[in-house]
Parts: sequence; C-alpha cells; structure tokens
Amino acid sequence: MKSKPKQAFLYRFMGICFSIEEDQQQQHQSTTKPSNNEVGNGSTSYASKCDRQVSSSVGIRSNSVNLTPKDVNELRQSPGYSNVDIFTYVEMTLATKYFRPDYILGEGGFGVVYKGVLDESVRPGYQTTNVAIKELNRGGFQGDREWLAEVNYLGQLSHPNLVKLIGYCCEDEHRLLVYEYMASGSLEKHLLRRVGCTLTWSKRIKIALNAAKGLAFLHGAERPVIYRDFKTSNILLDADFNAKLSDFGLAKDGPMGDQTHVSTRVMGTYGYAAPEYVMTGHLTARSDVYGFGVVLLEMLLGRRAVDKGRPSREHNLVEWARPLLNHNKKLLRILDPRLEGQYSVRTAMKVANLAYQCLSQNPKGRPLMSQVVELLETITIEVGSHEEAILQSGDSAVTLYEAPKPGEKKRNQTACDANREDAAQRRSKPGNGRSKSEPPENIFSAGSSPTNIIEDDEISVSARH
Repeated sequence: MKSKPKQAFLYRFMGICFSIEEDQQQQHQSTTKPSNNEVGNGSTSYASKCDRQVSSSVGIRSNSVNLTPKDVNELRQSPGYSNVDIFTYVEMTLATKYFRPDYILGEGGFGVVYKGVLDESVRPGYQTTNVAIKELNRGGFQGDREWLAEVNYLGQLSHPNLVKLIGYCCEDEHRLLVYEYMASGSLEKHLLRRVGCTLTWSKRIKIALNAAKGLAFLHGAERPVIYRDFKTSNILLDADFNAKLSDFGLAKDGPMGDQTHVSTRVMGTYGYAAPEYVMTGHLTARSDVYGFGVVLLEMLLGRRAVDKGRPSREHNLVEWARPLLNHNKKLLRILDPRLEGQYSVRTAMKVANLAYQCLSQNPKGRPLMSQVVELLETITIEVGSHEEAILQSGDSAVTLYEAPKPGEKKRNQTACDANREDAAQRRSKPGNGRSKSEPPENIFSAGSSPTNIIEDDEISVSARH
C-alpha cells in the first residue's frame, strides 16, 4: 500500500526546483546494449558531426562510463579523470585568498562561487589560470549526489559549449569544484539588465546557437545525457560572449536501446520543465528541447520565464506568449523593445517559430536539438548579412552592447529612444499575413501543479512493451 505523497520545497541557485517524493518507488533498470536510438531518428548531418567530435579531441575523455564512481569514497579511491586536477583544501583556500568576500561571484542554495587564481603560489609549477570555485554548503540542498554528478559528467565529457571542469576537492567534509572562469557571467545577468542598452540581436542568436550545440552534443553522445536544468542562469558567457552550459548536478543518463524514456522523480526549475515530465516523471531528450524553447522565448521577449510582478495572465511566459508567436503583428508587439531596428521581420519570425515548435505540449512535436542547431546556423548567416547591410547603409539603428560611460548615458539613451521610434514606424506598416496559431495551452494547470519536489533521485528505466 502506497503512502500519501509527501511534498517538500527546495530552493536552488537562481530558481525554484520542484519534484514529487513518494515513499515507495520502483527500482529496476532494463539492461540494453548501447545505442543512439533516442537521437538518431532526426536530421543526420549535425548528428554525424557530433559523432566525429566524440572520436576526436571533443567528446568523451579517457575514463570509461563503466568506471564512473558511485559515491565519494569510490571517487577518492579511483585514479581520477584525465585533465581534471585534484586539489587540497589548503590550495583552494590560497586560490581564493582565504575565501575573501569580495571574490564572491554568486551565492545560492548549493553554497558560494568564488573567483580564484591558480598559480605558483597555490601549486608549484602551475600556470597562472583564472578559475571559478564552487564550494558546496554542507547544510544546503545540494548534496554529495549532485556534486558527484558534476564531477562525473564534466570529467568524462568535453565540448566547446560545455564549461570545463579544471579540478575538484573532496578532502574530509569539503566539496569544491573548480571551473574555467567565464568572464561575462550568466546569460540571465545580461538578458535582464535594465541599465543602458542590452545584448544585441546578433549576440542573442550566437548564444542560442552555442547553447543548442551543447545540448545536441549531450543528446548525441555514445550514452545520451539529458541535461534537465536548462535555464538562463546555467548558461555562462566568456569574454567574447561564447556560451557554455554549466551546473550538471541534475543531469541524467538518457534512455538506451529500446527504452523510450527514463522514469525518475521530477526535478528541475519552475517555468522551464516540460509539462509531460512534470506530470509523469518520464524524462527524454525532448524534455531538454522544451527548456531550450523557454530560454529562446526569454531571449526574444527580454522577460523572465516566471514573473509574478506582471499582470496575472502574463505570470507564466510560455502560457501567455506561445499563442502569439505565429502572428506577425502580435509577435512584433511583444518582442524585446530594446532590439528594435536590429532584426528583419522574416528572421524574427523564423526564431519565433522555432521557439513555438520547441514549446509544443506534445514531445513528438518538438524538433531534435541537431535540427535546432542546423536552423540556427542558417539564421546566424542571415543575421550577419542583415547586420552588415545596416552598417554599410549607415543606419544607426544597431545598438551595440556597451555600458554607458560617465557623461554619455543621456546621449546613449537618446539614441536608444530614436531607435525605438524608427522601429515603431516600421512596425506600424501592414504585415504579410499570419499563420494560424494553436489555441493557448494551460501547461501547468491546477491539476498538475509543479510545486512538488524530491531530494533523492532514484531511477527506474521504462522500456517499450
């Protein structure tokens, strides 16, 4: 007899996680031979690129998945991963100047992230390297399981659009992760800033393409990986605004062979999790595609996925905006006004339609990430051509990403206002018609409230009957 489900609320950095905890769980896993069936039935050209990358310098590192440590004790006894250093707590203390408060880059339920420097003073012979060091709060919500998941996945996987794990520390009760330093911070930080002008249209498309490549690589790996927590705060940007996926604490091995999905307790961030996953706990690569659609929508509109500060019907961005994405005039009214004058309507409609498809309530109606990459690559070319044409024409409508200097704020603001006025005049012209739209979908209805959560994440893998 099953007991009544218990509910608990769990807060994670930059978001609210949710899951459903049940006392009795099915704990079996079907044994199958490795296969790429989950991601092998779509566009093949980018998938083949991923396959070539896996066999070259980009892909699986030297350690076999079969040797993956199951707990911290096994990790300590293992030889470790190639290209991943093991640090002492003293070295971590030196790298962060004794965890100085002014070195803090971010803080959340998992603990604190510090900026650090690895050099000769930390470890003799070490080349000077700027890093980000995440220290797990032993009293926080992220435990050894999520910490170990990050070590295992980032220790085995390597790709230009995944943040690099430089090393870790698991000395005594201390749990720290050392990443490459991403100078521009998170996408969330830049996307939602309100001071001065913001990310340009071309940078947003570049970031979307980079993030899509990261997901496509995970889904196309020899053992598919489901990221499960795709959101703006987990997309980090380097000095050149190249995007990389970070925080693999919730990542899961995907279905293999004849398996259609991974059955697991629901875990993720409210506003980003796919509706079928919230309702059933069935996790597939298409669940990540939905999360990508949410982030793409945020970049289009310059809004948060969930914003209680807006009118009630606009609290959930997907519920409010998705029905409007297939209408030219309605779409142009809701696009981020800070982007006015930077895009062609044709390209904006392509991106909006992509977001619309990724956010389909039917998982089979969503594209594969390999297909998303191919479309975004063509859109990137169009955006480059459009931007070049604007620059050659001398049009001042392109808003460059630059923080206003002292004394220039008023002048920059005037330029931004002029851009908005010009774009408003263009938008007032009749559109070229519109596509039919599906009726609005109430994805997180009252009957499937997403505010239920888990702490332990034991898995059963369901296969086709």
